[in-house]
Amino acid sequence: MTYICSGKRISARERNRSLLLLPKLLKSMIPDTKQKAVEDFVNAQLKGSDDVFLVEAKVIPGNNIKVFLDADNGITIDKCIRINRALYKQIEESDLFPNGDFSLEVSSPGVDEPLKLQRQYRKNIGRTVEVTLNDGTKKEGKLVAVNDEEMTIEERTEKNKKRSPGSGDKTTGILFNQVKHTKVLVTF
Repeated sequence: MTYICSGKRISARERNRSLLLLPKLLKSMIPDTKQKAVEDFVNAQLKGSDDVFLVEAKVIPGNNIKVFLDADNGITIDKCIRINRALYKQIEESDLFPNGDFSLEVSSPGVDEPLKLQRQYRKNIGRTVEVTLNDGTKKEGKLVAVNDEEMTIEERTEKNKKRSPGSGDKTTGILFNQVKHTKVLVTF
């Protein structure tokens, strides 16, 4: 017997194999649905706050929800705690995770996490960054400008590393589509 699936003829064997994969496919879609719901809850909690923004929300195995927030002027622990409490209550009341079977962590991304949003790039103008390009090349310099398509860093040329900043530094524009990741460097 043959069946028509998406305009293509398939055998009964192929159909049965496809049906066996359906539960796995549906199960893999559930975390995306839950993640989207969590993102919506977070954005609802942040509504009216021009300073704080969502960087990333993840639902990882074991129903562990991780929410990373940032703010244009830095986010405080107290702000994370307030948002965590309100968000926990909202998720619990939504019955998104039956029987309250979830854990929730709300924090800032931390200094070791790469920048993910243009808003993070803008807030870090003036700081030293390490940019890893898609080809593995690394560039280091002071982030001096950001627009929708690219960032500009001021690299210190090898011969001018001992001189003061701005004296012979090389300005480099880097398109965001060439960037694998960017990390802010903590300097002492």
